[in-house]
Amino acid sequence: MTIETGFDSNYRKVLVAARRARQLQSGSQALIATRSNKACRIAQEEIDAGKIAYVKNNDATVTKPLIEGPAIPILLG
Repeated sequence: MTIETGFDSNYRKVLVAARRARQLQSGSQALIATRSNKACRIAQEEIDAGKIAYVKNNDATVTKPLIEGPAIPILLG
């Protein structure tokens, strides 16, 4: 399992943004100050600011990643 901050494809970036937007709609606080009220736009801005990381998990076990700093990990299977 590795923690990634860069994206290897646009598809992966969209998946991460969608999952983060869902978290925001469920009540999570935004990690950056923004003028937008839309969850999708806030998620995109957080990704562009480097506040969102994702975990590439190649095996079937799920573990909680430890990350340094204020980034939030998004788990991808």
